[in-house]
Amino acid sequence: MPSTRYDLNFKIAGFPVRVHPLFWVMGVLFGWSGGGLDRIIIWLVVLFVSILIHELGHTFMMRRFGVESSVLLYHMGGLAIPYSARRSQLTWGENILISLAGPFAGFLLAGVTVGIVYAAGGLVLVNWMFGFLPVLNAYVPVGGNLLGYAVAVILWVNTFWGYINLLPVFPLDGGHVSQHLFVRFDPWNGYRNALWLSVVTGAIIAIVSIAFLDNLYMAFLFGILAAQSYQMIQGGVGPRF
Repeated sequence: MPSTRYDLNFKIAGFPVRVHPLFWVMGVLFGWSGGGLDRIIIWLVVLFVSILIHELGHTFMMRRFGVESSVLLYHMGGLAIPYSARRSQLTWGENILISLAGPFAGFLLAGVTVGIVYAAGGLVLVNWMFGFLPVLNAYVPVGGNLLGYAVAVILWVNTFWGYINLLPVFPLDGGHVSQHLFVRFDPWNGYRNALWLSVVTGAIIAIVSIAFLDNLYMAFLFGILAAQSYQMIQGGVGPRF
């Protein structure tokens, strides 16, 4: 995405980070239902920190395998951008570890938050999504409603959306993992089969989002991702690792 005069630029651990202004715009739109200005600000801060940590998970793992990178936060979330084509020379296992490092960095943030809640004398609540995926919430006895809201948002963003990001839908991290696995065991048809899995999974999630979750945003998002994967099949696009 082209840079603008309003970009926020800084470095963390040597990784250049650029935040496009549309990141804040989309963050406000998604957090608007949270209530007053104070809650919108909390939502923006939590979203910024959570997505940044997610992308730093990717960048630190890339550095572990000799690939330097930068981070871009924009209206679609975040990207860890390698500086060279060396990542394409990494093994399938190394690439899978890079893809998984993002969501698991978020799970780690959720775990640290849970530890702080317990240390403060609070209580962590577990809601089981689909009967086997734990989505966390918490009661915090100090700091009032705003701190409780901040903790709730941290846990929700870094558990629920962490699971969503692991779905085998391109270009989510789970989609990249499935591509590496399919190509590893079927170099000729693996990429195409991974895209078909992305189409089917995206379509199912879109239908479930409307029929059972009443979530139009998720339905729209996964409908678009499924359509993009289908277009890539039709266009005969090669692997993008």
